Amino acid sequence: MRRNKLFAAQPYPVESAVKHLGANLRRARIRRRITIPQAAEKIGTGVRAVMDAEKGNAFTGIAVYASLLWLYDLLPAFEELANPLKDKHGIALADRNEPERARHSRGLDNDF
Repeated sequence: MRRNKLFAAQPYPVESAVKHLGANLRRARIRRRITIPQAAEKIGTGVRAVMDAEKGNAFTGIAVYASLLWLYDLLPAFEELANPLKDKHGIALADRNEPERARHSRGLDNDF
């Protein structure tokens, strides 16, 4: 059975970002005086999943992370991730591939 190389070792920036997210989720939970069992019950998962998310475990499902963000009223920031309107690099690449002029179609049209 082949394993995904990403499971063996994530790129350091990915690992660091997920651990940072986990620490932020833990801080948010503590500030709201919510226990781990309470958080797990409110999002409908097990205590272990919440603990793994707070540790920044990259194998914890994204639904657990998103649900915890929802529980702590932090989901709007998550919704802005990868927003195509804020993707400066992607926009620059798209602009570079835009045609310089519009071409008239040589096919038939329905303009009578």
